[in-house]
Amino acid sequence: MRSKYTIFLVFVVALVIIEKENNIISRVSDKLTPRQTPQTPLYPNGSVSVLLTQNGSYSSLSELDPAFKRLKNRLENYALQFLHQVDNEQSNPRKHILLMATTRTGSSFVGEFFNQQGSNMFYLFEPLWHVERMVTFEARGANAVAASIVYRDILQQLFLCDLHVLEHFISPLPEHHITPSLFRRGSSRSLCEDPVCTPFVKKTFEKYHCKNRRCGPLNLTLAAESCLSKQHRAIKTVRVRQLESLQPLLEDSRLQMKIIQLVRDPRAILASRMVAFSSKYENWKKWAVNGEVPIEDEEVQKLKGNCENIRLSAEVGLRQPSWLKARYMLVRYEDIARYPMQKAAEMYRFTGIPFTRQVKEWILKNTQGSKESGGVYSTKKNSSEQFEKWRFRMPYQLAQVVQKVCGPAMELFGYKLIEDPMTLTNRSISLLEEKVFHFTYL
Repeated sequence: MRSKYTIFLVFVVALVIIEKENNIISRVSDKLTPRQTPQTPLYPNGSVSVLLTQNGSYSSLSELDPAFKRLKNRLENYALQFLHQVDNEQSNPRKHILLMATTRTGSSFVGEFFNQQGSNMFYLFEPLWHVERMVTFEARGANAVAASIVYRDILQQLFLCDLHVLEHFISPLPEHHITPSLFRRGSSRSLCEDPVCTPFVKKTFEKYHCKNRRCGPLNLTLAAESCLSKQHRAIKTVRVRQLESLQPLLEDSRLQMKIIQLVRDPRAILASRMVAFSSKYENWKKWAVNGEVPIEDEEVQKLKGNCENIRLSAEVGLRQPSWLKARYMLVRYEDIARYPMQKAAEMYRFTGIPFTRQVKEWILKNTQGSKESGGVYSTKKNSSEQFEKWRFRMPYQLAQVVQKVCGPAMELFGYKLIEDPMTLTNRSISLLEEKVFHFTYL
């Protein structure tokens, strides 16, 4: 905001200078107008003319007077426009929304709540995917800390619309800031609309192309300009593990940061991952068949670590330290699936962004999908039925293992434990506690 007022002061100073120059030139012009005397013959046209014909300049000094008045009026108009913009941003300041989740929590579906907001939202889908592929970090120890710092710094630049920061991580490297390789470009409306959508190039293959129209390879410079023109910005990511690592972003005066942490029953997450990432969960599928799960196995301990990261982050957020005051909201996927319109309205109220008609229409259209609609990555599903399907494809033995290693997180988020196989598949028995997570609106 200081920089904005600095610009305004420059306008004021310019107006003062022009006013002074205007008065001086008027006085000089008056003095240069000669009196008719016998010794002062008239010029052919009956007036004195100071010729300034080079580069199309004014032909007489007296003509500069109205020119400066016109310039002054233009600067006054710019100053009024600037003050109007400042007033708008004070009444509806730019918001920066981070949707923080883990894989298979329904984050793609929830991210669409912001992607569909309209022309004043710039939304990015998983931009850290490129960073994770290019820079390998272990999930534990010093490497985990290093990863959180890298992710945090890149998110900061992206929220400030420096999209060129991604060029260091995109393979192959973009040429002249143009790339056909941005991950899931089609999941961001802003990257598929004018002026970012350039004419289609037949010879260029773009794996993650726009869905509803044909565009040329992504020009990151045009995308950055589009970002700067939008009122609000939102990013969805499943790669930030610890909420505390984001504290510098929340303390950055340039950002009006809001964080929404999305959680889901870890039993449902595991069941979904076993389908979506089948090749990576071969051990779990073997354990599901033979009924024996080695608790000390690396895969099981990895699941435990993930649950602990989620729980610890949520505990920090729910405590509402000063740097998170009115900046953090926790929401369960199951609640969104049951009451999508209500929960979307709550999220928009929390962010302070208008809940538009486009979002409401999208929610109505995409929460009533048929049983055949979509695949494992689809956002169009009958949400009230989908969130409990895992109960009929997860063996009781695996559910027990998840409960054992993720118990503290499940208790915090209100997911009930099961004691027998019959309870697992009995839909009349809810595994969800009715729980309210308090957060502060500004």
